[in-house]
Amino acid sequence: MDVQGRTAPGFEKVAEVFAANFARYGEVGAAFASYRDGEPVVDLWAGVTDPGTGRPWQADTLQLVFSGAKGLTSACVLLLVERGLLELDAPAARYWPEFAAAGKERITVAEILSHQARLPGVQQPVDTEELLNPEHMATLLAAQAPTTDPRAAFVYHALTWGWLTGELVRRVDGRTVGALFADEFAGPLGLDIWLGMPDTEHHRVATTIAGPGVLRLKHEDEERDALQVLTRNPLLTADAPALWNSAAFRRAQLPAVGAHVTARSMARFYTCLARGGELDGVRVLDEATVRLGRRELRRGVSPLWGTPMAYGAGFELRTELGLFGPPPDAFGHAGAGGSRHGAWPGERVGFSYTMNLTRAEFPDRRPLDLLASLHEAALAFPR
Repeated sequence: MDVQGRTAPGFEKVAEVFAANFARYGEVGAAFASYRDGEPVVDLWAGVTDPGTGRPWQADTLQLVFSGAKGLTSACVLLLVERGLLELDAPAARYWPEFAAAGKERITVAEILSHQARLPGVQQPVDTEELLNPEHMATLLAAQAPTTDPRAAFVYHALTWGWLTGELVRRVDGRTVGALFADEFAGPLGLDIWLGMPDTEHHRVATTIAGPGVLRLKHEDEERDALQVLTRNPLLTADAPALWNSAAFRRAQLPAVGAHVTARSMARFYTCLARGGELDGVRVLDEATVRLGRRELRRGVSPLWGTPMAYGAGFELRTELGLFGPPPDAFGHAGAGGSRHGAWPGERVGFSYTMNLTRAEFPDRRPLDLLASLHEAALAFPR
C-alpha cells in the first residue's frame, strides 16, 4: 500500500501499522493523524475515497465520522457552561421549558450528556426529511415521556443525544451547534471540520461504505423487546448508505452523528483539549472546563450491548476495553463503524482515525493497533 504523509522521527512504526491495516483488515481508504503538545507526529493517508471511481484519498479528504460528532458537540456545551449559560446539574427544562412535559422536569443537563435521560429513541414515526431537521426532532422529544424500562436509565442515545443537546445550545445561545462550533472552535483553531457542510465542500467527501454486518436487519426477538425497537438506529437500516452519502445528510447539522472531518483537524482539536483547551496561542476553553468535561458522570455496562460504558459530559472515558488507547486518562468519542478520536492529557497527545469502510467487528482492531503503536512511540520518544 502506498502510504502518503509523514511521521516524526521515532513514529515510523505507526506508518507500518497503518499500511498493514489495508492488508489485514481490507481497509479501502483511511487517514490517521496525531499531534503531541501541538506538534504533528503522525499525518498519514492512503487508499481510495470511492472504489467505484478509484479516486485516491487526499490530504484534505473529508470523512463522515458519525458519533465522532458527539465530542465536538460536547465541547460546545462545555463552552456555554464556562460562560454561565448552562449548568450541568440544572434541570434541562430551566433552559427549555417545553422539555418539562410528560414527567421530564427533573432530568438534568448532565443526565442528557451522559446518556441517562431515558429518551434513547423517538416513539413517533418520522420520515427522512424530519430526521434531518434537529428542531423538529427536539420538539417531538420535548413532548415524549421518558421510557419507564429500568434499562433505559443508562443506555446509549445514538441520535436523540444530539437533538437534545443541540436544542439546549440553541435555546441559551441562539446558534446551532454547527454554527457555534464553526465560530468558536473551527475558525479560531483553523480546523477543517464541518457540522453541516456547504455544497462547495461536498466534492472532497469520501463515500462511506457499509461493511458486512454493519446494517441491522430486524429480528423477531428484538420485535418483542420494546426498548430494542425504540433504540433501533435508522442510520443502520438496509437502505441507509444512500442517506449517509447524500447531499441532504451532509448539509444537515446533526449534533450526534453529522460531522465530516479530516483526521488532521480532529487530531488538532483533541490535542487542544489534551493541552487544557489551548493550542498555538489560541485558547478555546479554560483548563478547568476541560477537566469538568472529562469528569466521570456515569460508568456501567450497557444493558443492550453487554459492554462497559463510561461517560463524562458527553465524552467517552476509558474502560477496560481500552478503546481510546492505553493511557488511563484517555477520553474522546468513537464513531459507528470504526472511527476513533481522542486525547491523552498526560502525554498531551490528540489523535484521529478516519476511514470510509465501516466494520461491524467489536472491538475493531484497526484503531486499536494504531493507538497501541502510537503510544509505544510516544513512550519511547518523549518530548
